[in-house]
Amino acid sequence: MPLALSPVPPASCPFRGVRGRIASALFALALAAAAAVPTVTSAQSLPPEVDAALARAKVPRDAVTMLVVDADGVRPPRLAWRSQVPVNPASIMKLVTTYAGLDLLGPAYTWNTAVYVDGPVRDGVLEGNLYIRGQGDPKLVIERLWLLLRRVQGLGIQSIRGDIVLDRSAFEIAESDPNAFDGEGQRPYNAAPDALLINFKSVVMTFVPNPAAQVAQVAYEPALAGVAMPATVPLSAGECGDWRSTLGGEFGDPARLAFTGSYPAACGEKTWSVAYADPRGYAARAIAGLWGEMGGRLSGRVRDGQVPPALRPAFEAGSPPLSEVIRDINKYSNNVMAQQLFLTLGLQQKKRGTLEASRATVRQWWNDRVGTGEGQPVFDNGSGLSRDERISAAALAKMLQVAWRSPQMPELVASLPASGVDGTLRKRALRSGGAAHLKTGTLRDAAGVAGYVHGASGRRWVVVAIANHANAVAARPAFDALVDWASIDH
Repeated sequence: MPLALSPVPPASCPFRGVRGRIASALFALALAAAAAVPTVTSAQSLPPEVDAALARAKVPRDAVTMLVVDADGVRPPRLAWRSQVPVNPASIMKLVTTYAGLDLLGPAYTWNTAVYVDGPVRDGVLEGNLYIRGQGDPKLVIERLWLLLRRVQGLGIQSIRGDIVLDRSAFEIAESDPNAFDGEGQRPYNAAPDALLINFKSVVMTFVPNPAAQVAQVAYEPALAGVAMPATVPLSAGECGDWRSTLGGEFGDPARLAFTGSYPAACGEKTWSVAYADPRGYAARAIAGLWGEMGGRLSGRVRDGQVPPALRPAFEAGSPPLSEVIRDINKYSNNVMAQQLFLTLGLQQKKRGTLEASRATVRQWWNDRVGTGEGQPVFDNGSGLSRDERISAAALAKMLQVAWRSPQMPELVASLPASGVDGTLRKRALRSGGAAHLKTGTLRDAAGVAGYVHGASGRRWVVVAIANHANAVAARPAFDALVDWASIDH
């Protein structure tokens, strides 16, 4: 904030004596301090380049909220525009979930998936059931599921005469329609949380052209038991273009994945991830399919159930630490991983894996850690994939300032996309040549960025910019212009 200075003393009234020299020195220091402090933009204005970008995007100024403050929280804002207005932050809400997770659970926190053997093992045969109990591991991908089942085989089990029972009771979640949010139920980002979340309930298809046979080979990960999956699709000529539409995938039938079109040879190798049509049945099919691929035999079936109270685990498979998990959540904006973490907060703090317990946990944490001076956010599922979550730029900036001064700061900042380097900011480098670590967010009517900008002077700035408008996505150039403006230390 510019200092208020007295006029320079006229030449006819020079400073005199010791007092005069002291006054002169203080005056010079004040001038230097004034020059070193960045200009504060009026609350009634935005930087011209930001204003121009909003105009081009046809996003009115009263549809955005913007705030630029120093990370240490010791100076007035450089820019404050509608900063007290609660808005839908989209995926920027993941900042709250991940920092709350770091603060409440610690960066070394891990999720354990427990395996139980109910019966004797004789000559490679388990005479009973095998239980797998999930505790919300957000990253139980196929590679790690393979390692878990390999450890089962390491117990001497090659054949299971009973069932494989999946215990998902740690989370109490109502069944939901994956199409309910935006009608895009086949998109993996709409996967619902699950105490035993396997591979994000998605199938990754890899297409490799074989020109000699005029087909493209199709590999599936994982191979789901009982689901028909064609090994090839016809090749076609022409440009790659919208190759997914050309393939004509039909994925609505849980019993089969099908293609009505062809694969353009010009595409080379491509991958396509889709959410499985029966999310509740995904884990059972994935485990049965992988167990069979590994040479395991199963006399019974894979089903849901609960571990008998007296049974003790044969082993537990640990997840990567929370510090690694939040990098996936923030850098790639993984919705279901964020929701897994959000539900884990309720499970660990309130002993209930419900959305209500998690909301209460995060509200209490917010009040204790951040305070309510800027208003309390509205929490829903912790991922930002919500029409109900709300937070003001002032409240979010306050939390980011608290995080900057906390021991968890290095882990939080490292989890954010770096401008022009990785994650959702890989293609958005700062024109100023500066650096920033920012979380992005996008929904149909909401878009924005928030995080830390590294100024040319060495100062660190908290920047929050969010638009709630039908053209919100078009406001990205305005957000980029604001980040550039902040990095130059005007």
